[in-house]
Amino acid sequence: MSENPQKPSGELTLLQLLPNVLTVAAICAGLSAIRFGVQGNYTLAVLLIILAGVLDGVDGRLARALGSSSKIGAELDSLADFLNFGVAPPLLLYFWGLDHFRGIAWISVLVFAVCSVMRLARFNVGAKADATERPDTAYFQGVPSPAGALLVMLPMYLSFLFGNKPVLPEPVICIYMVAVGLLLISRIPTWSFKKTRISRENVKFFLIAVTATLAALLTFPWATLIVLCLAYVGMVIWALLEKRKSSAG
Repeated sequence: MSENPQKPSGELTLLQLLPNVLTVAAICAGLSAIRFGVQGNYTLAVLLIILAGVLDGVDGRLARALGSSSKIGAELDSLADFLNFGVAPPLLLYFWGLDHFRGIAWISVLVFAVCSVMRLARFNVGAKADATERPDTAYFQGVPSPAGALLVMLPMYLSFLFGNKPVLPEPVICIYMVAVGLLLISRIPTWSFKKTRISRENVKFFLIAVTATLAALLTFPWATLIVLCLAYVGMVIWALLEKRKSSAG
């Protein structure tokens, strides 16, 4: 009589654990960014936050592709987002260029962090709602947390581009940080790239554009990040105008 033992349902393969491993790696990157920010290595700290953003964009999609999505993984991903995009970026700005404006600067850090956690909480509630309760699945409401983290560090990109010289005064940076935080919790429609579809005829052009962007990031990182931030702001404005046109029509 041959034995055919069944694998317990609670077991996961190492490949299925990979999404959670990536999420933990993103958390380590965010925490390390704070550490290097305290030590004054701001360039590496910014790059680690960007790395955390890349890992954040991969882990969820990989979990769905592998069929290893879980409630624990979703909660872990949400907590990682708050650390990497709601805590690390404003703290990095605070350590980097706001040491002479500490009182108001710290208030700006707190406002951004609170806006980020409220944005994530609203997203989590929306993700659990029925599809009929969602106003428009093609759009996010407000700027997503990873995009907000990319935008809020714009003063640092400008400084790095011009030889680490301050470009914006400290009060302006504080106001900018609060403004980006308010964008996170706003009702401004922003495109959900998860819903974007590309025709087969345009795939080659899309791949060429991605290649060119990656090459630019590796060659001219700060200038490219500035362009990406400005392009994203332009997309938000465009989406807002399109949304108003469709509502008026």
